Amino acid sequence: MAFDAEIRQALIEQVRRFVSEKCIPLEGQVAEKDEVPQEIVDEMKQLGLFGLAVPEQYGGLGLDMETECLVAFELGRTSPAFRSVAGTNIGIGSQALVLFGTDEQKEKWLPGIAAGDLISSFALTEPEAGSDAGSLRTKAIRDGDHYVVNGAKRYITNANKADLFTVMARTDPDTPGAKGVSAFIVDRNTPGITVGKPESKMGQQGAHACDVIFEDVRVPAENMVGKEGEGFKVAMSVLDKGRLHISAVATGASERLIKEMVNYAMEREQFGQPIAQHQLIQAMMADSQAETYAARAMILDAARRRDAGENVTMLASSTKLFACEATGRVADRAVQVFGGAGYITDYGIERFYRDVRLFRLYEGTSQIQQIVIARELMRAAKADQL
Repeated sequence: MAFDAEIRQALIEQVRRFVSEKCIPLEGQVAEKDEVPQEIVDEMKQLGLFGLAVPEQYGGLGLDMETECLVAFELGRTSPAFRSVAGTNIGIGSQALVLFGTDEQKEKWLPGIAAGDLISSFALTEPEAGSDAGSLRTKAIRDGDHYVVNGAKRYITNANKADLFTVMARTDPDTPGAKGVSAFIVDRNTPGITVGKPESKMGQQGAHACDVIFEDVRVPAENMVGKEGEGFKVAMSVLDKGRLHISAVATGASERLIKEMVNYAMEREQFGQPIAQHQLIQAMMADSQAETYAARAMILDAARRRDAGENVTMLASSTKLFACEATGRVADRAVQVFGGAGYITDYGIERFYRDVRLFRLYEGTSQIQQIVIARELMRAAKADQL
């Protein structure tokens, strides 16, 4: 739904206060303990953050893409771990149901997802299939009114807390590539599921990713999302939306980093004056602002186009490529502006430097975005020639 300006602004300001007053003061603690406090999780539930993109009829806020991105900018201003708590429910964990689920499936699962009572995860990546989703090996073989799932998934966000998995599995072993893949909702308590321990990561402590093993897991046929063989279509539709959301989170992080570097540069003195007066420092601040402004403009344009019903596959990939690469450059400049202080833990800049590196990897690496963009350009050129 489209929010009127007053309601939208009230929501954004509410999230901004939550981030400033509750999340930012706890960033160091979350990184040290590798866990977001339960009281923060509970407040996120009360704010409706788990159901940003779930339709109102199922208990969510039903935000349009533009408003979701405006909220994501605010969530990006703090450690990505906080957004990650609800991130899979907002995006890839719930959107397969929202976009392709039956009425019965939506009624069964979306209210719990929107309330944060059910945590959903998206299980696509495998040890030998990540960017090349069409080569996944997890199988789902029909057996009466069930499918029997066997396989292993890797780096699954929130897997250790998940109640539901959206699992991509090959239902037609004889059909190579993406056409033989289907999507399923799988209950975490189904016998045969094993979740590994959280991985030790470079950054984003407090956000967890684990392996998930499926051994003869019997999934009711009614849990298939979309039609048999449409799993890749489901995944790509979900990722189009997710890439805009992640771009907004990354850009929110850039805006936080710019604020930190400018404030520090105005306070830190060298050669008898604040370093903000030195032109080479000004250049780093200016480049960071220009790139971040461009990223924000791209995100909002693509979001509005999606809300208008346009196909935004190329725009979503263009936005993610630019915004997430830009965030990496901004983080690098922030460390440079802080100098030695940026390399130690006291200021948290080195933590952001490590945290934002992941944005260039998940929801499709930067190189995958380049491939998608080029593919869409060639597809459009061929269409023009017809």
